[in-house]
Amino acid sequence: MKILMLYTRLAGYWMSCIKEYLSMYGGQFIIVRDRVSHNAPFQFHGSDNLYLYDHDNFSKKSLLDFCISENPDIVYVAGWTHNDYLSVARYFFKKDIPVICGLDNPWENTLRQRYGTVYSNYFLKKCFTHIWIPGDPQYKFARRLGFSSDQILMGLYSADYNLFYNEYLKNGISKSRKFPHRFIYVGRYFDFKGIRDLWKAFLEFQNETDSDWELWSIGTGDLFDKRLKHPKVRHIGFVQPSELPKYLSDTGVFILPSHREHWGVVVHEFAAAGFPLICSDNVMAATKFLEDGRNGFIHKAKDASSLKDAMIRISNMEDVQLVNMGELSVAKAGDLTPESWAMTLRKLYVKA
Repeated sequence: MKILMLYTRLAGYWMSCIKEYLSMYGGQFIIVRDRVSHNAPFQFHGSDNLYLYDHDNFSKKSLLDFCISENPDIVYVAGWTHNDYLSVARYFFKKDIPVICGLDNPWENTLRQRYGTVYSNYFLKKCFTHIWIPGDPQYKFARRLGFSSDQILMGLYSADYNLFYNEYLKNGISKSRKFPHRFIYVGRYFDFKGIRDLWKAFLEFQNETDSDWELWSIGTGDLFDKRLKHPKVRHIGFVQPSELPKYLSDTGVFILPSHREHWGVVVHEFAAAGFPLICSDNVMAATKFLEDGRNGFIHKAKDASSLKDAMIRISNMEDVQLVNMGELSVAKAGDLTPESWAMTLRKLYVKA
C-alpha cells in the first residue's frame, strides 16, 4: 500500500506514527511538506519506504502531476487551506480513493467557523471522504462540517508513546526515592503559549513560598531574548525530539499554560513519561490526559495567579502523592499510541 501525505510542518510525533505503521504493515509513505520553521527546526530524513519532498520544489501543476504518478492508495491532507493540496485531494476524491482531511480546531462558534460549515457542504465534501481529528473537542466541528460519525476518525495525533513510557520505567525508582522538585515547560517562546504568564506565576510563587522548586524551559521563539533571568530558572533552548528524554529524569511536573492550544501532543508525551500535569483550560489535550485534582491541575488561561495557585498546590504535596499522580498520567496516556494511529489508517485501506 502507498500512502500520500500532504503536510505543513512535520513533527517528531508524526514521524513516529508513520514508522510504526511501516513496522506493522509495510507499504510506502510519500510525504510532501512545507519548509522547516526556524522556531521549530525539527530535522527529518527519508528512509526505506519513507520519502520526503519539499513543497517549495513544486508548482501547483507539477505537484498534481507528481502525486498522480505516485498512484497512492490513500491520501492525507493537513487541513483545507492549502490550495495546491486541495487540487490533489479533489483529483483523487473523483477517483474514489480515500482522501482524509486533518482537523485539529475545536468548535468555538466563530464567524469563520460558521462560514466553514457552509463552505464544507459546497466544496470540502467534494474533496474528502473522511476527516481525522485528535479528540472530543474537535468532534462537534467535524459534524457541523457535514461529516457523518462513520466518516470521522479519532486519534489524529499520538506521542511517540514507547519512547516516553520507557523513560517512565527507567526513572520510576529514582523518582520514588527523591522526586525532582522542578517544573518543566516545553514549547515555543510566544505570548500565545502563555510563557509570560508562566514567568510571572513562577516569580510570584517563589516570592510567596521561597520554595526549593525550580523551572526548566525547553524551546525557542520571539521571546527567548526576553526570557526571565532568575537563579531557579533554566532556559535550555530548542532540542530535537530524540534529545528530550535526557531532561526527564531531572524534572518532575510538566506545565503548559497556553492561551490557545488546539491539542498539544507534548501533554501526551509527558503523561506517558509519568509526569503530573498543569495545563490551562484552553489546552485541548488536557481533556484526554489530565483529570483535575487527580493527576494534576487545570488553571484558567491567561491568569498567572491561577497558575501560581496550581504551583503552590503541587509544592505542598508529598513526593509520594506526586509519584501517584504520575502513575495515573501513564494510565491515561496508554489510551492513544502510534499503534492505534496505524490501525486507524489501515482500516481505511481494508475498507477500500
